[in-house]
Amino acid sequence: MIFLLTGGRGSGKTAVCQRLAHQARAAGWDVAGLISPAVFDGGIKVAIDALDLRSGERRRLAYPCTATTSPEELCTPAWCFDAATVAWGNQVLARATPCDLLIVDELGTLELERDRGWTAGIVAVDANRYRQAWVVVRRELLVVAQQLWPEAQLVEVAEASQWTWPAVLGH
Repeated sequence: MIFLLTGGRGSGKTAVCQRLAHQARAAGWDVAGLISPAVFDGGIKVAIDALDLRSGERRRLAYPCTATTSPEELCTPAWCFDAATVAWGNQVLARATPCDLLIVDELGTLELERDRGWTAGIVAVDANRYRQAWVVVRRELLVVAQQLWPEAQLVEVAEASQWTWPAVLGH
C-alpha cells in the first residue's frame, strides 16, 4: 500500500514520517528510506539534512540558494542540493527494499518534474517490495504523483497527526 503524505510548508510532514518510523520499529517492522529534517539556527531554517532511516546516518542535503549559485548546480528556486549527498541518498534508496516500511521524504520538483534528485525513490516505490510506502509530496505536485501511483491513498498532515499509529500499520 502506498500513502502520499502532503501538507503545506512547515506543516509537519517530516515529523509525521519520524513518528511513523518510530512506531513501526516499535512494532518490529524493518524501516528504510530517507527523511529530510530541517536544520534551524535561531528559529531560521538554514539547511536541510538527509537521514537514512535504517542506519541512522545523517548528511547535509541542501542549503539556501544565493546570488552566486551556479546555474549548473542542482537547485530549486529556494534550495541548492549537495550532489554527493543526493548520490548517497540514491544509494540508500536503491538498497532500501525489501522492507516493511519505506519512507521517502520527499519527492519534489527535482524528482517529479526534472528527473533529477532522488530518482531511486521513484524506482523503490515502483518496485512494490514493502508492506507500506509513505511518500511525501507537496500539494502542487500531487497530480504528478497520483499519475505515477493512482492506487495511492492521499493523507493530509493534519489528518495523519490525529491517527493512532498501530492502526495505520495494520493497513
